[in-house]
Amino acid sequence: MLDDLEGKRTGERIRTIRERKGMSRPVLAGLVGYSTEWLKGIECGRRLPPRLPVLIRLAEVLAVGDVAVLAGSDLDLGGNVTIPVSSFARIPHEAVPAIREAVRAPLLTVDDVPSPIATLRQRTEEAWKIWHTSRTHRTDVGRVLPALIRDVRAAARRTQGQERRDANAVLADLWALVQHVIVWASEPELIWVVADRAMAAAHEADQPAALAGAAWTYAIVQRSGGDTDAALTLVLDAANLLRDRLEHGRDEIRAMYGALQLHAATTAARAGREGDAWRFWDEAAATAARLSNGYHHPWTQFGASNVALHAVSIGADLTRSATAKGRAEQIDPDSIPSRERRARLHVEIARTYHQRRDWSSMLDWLHQAHQISHDSVHYSPTGRQMASDAVEQGGPLIERRARDFAQELGLPL
Repeated sequence: MLDDLEGKRTGERIRTIRERKGMSRPVLAGLVGYSTEWLKGIECGRRLPPRLPVLIRLAEVLAVGDVAVLAGSDLDLGGNVTIPVSSFARIPHEAVPAIREAVRAPLLTVDDVPSPIATLRQRTEEAWKIWHTSRTHRTDVGRVLPALIRDVRAAARRTQGQERRDANAVLADLWALVQHVIVWASEPELIWVVADRAMAAAHEADQPAALAGAAWTYAIVQRSGGDTDAALTLVLDAANLLRDRLEHGRDEIRAMYGALQLHAATTAARAGREGDAWRFWDEAAATAARLSNGYHHPWTQFGASNVALHAVSIGADLTRSATAKGRAEQIDPDSIPSRERRARLHVEIARTYHQRRDWSSMLDWLHQAHQISHDSVHYSPTGRQMASDAVEQGGPLIERRARDFAQELGLPL
């Protein structure tokens, strides 16, 4: 523990770390779903220190790996206690062990004749379709991933020349899907391994779209770990790789460029950089306008509807609930081809009501998201935390409904 935290109360520690990170009080408060005055009261000692679930959320936003670092002299946790954030962030899923085994397999020798690259590409594309169309997408994709991982890895090992580069391009896309499936459900080390594998495969493929996609994946992991500056630098560097190809390139290239701009917009918003966030979003919107009518990237889902959805997310990240709500009202959910993204829209709308402490409306939107996509809420830390907050703070009016929903998500009560 750093010396400047010794002997300080919880609120003082939060303020010290927040200021060290260069984060304003309104941004931190908004990212954990509370008011600026609430956080000021915590930091100044006028309020009791936050309960453990909120302390965990603060640690995640501040990128503090050990929750105990935030727990000061006014919280008696005993001796040299550590409370790793990762122990709370994981939501176990039955598919992870088999995926982990497929990822870690040494593959020193590959005896089987590898499948044709076209077949592997088609299987990977079908897995992405399942991700975007199934109500239980994490579960359904999780069933097919172990065999697919082994087969594509084998092809990348056994082929040579252009065929090997093509196999690695498929592998890079596949690692992006693996990252989506295991996030929040596996240990951080496995997620970093997958992100590294995606980047390595993209380098082997030596194709701009593969490199950009791997950067998109890697930057998600960086951002989740709190390194927003590195994530932003990476996606902008990747976008620059594609810039000269936008005029005469395929929709796939333009869509990947746009996806990187949306990534930058979200990353800037989470860092509290409002002007940058909307500037990157504007670039993404202009890029979407250059796509073929109705086009959406097969796995990032970049397209006009996804750009509109990100405007809601950015508003919520910046704690501009009125802006986010206004943006949401302009979206026809049926225009979003991905079931997973339609559910995300409803989760983002729920966030705007959570920020207003309108528990009943928040619960309605969260329940709608769950009906659209079970896994988009069940395996979402944000969704689960909002459901938990509804139980704790929603009051008698919605208590029974909130508890029933929390039980459906498997939350401890």
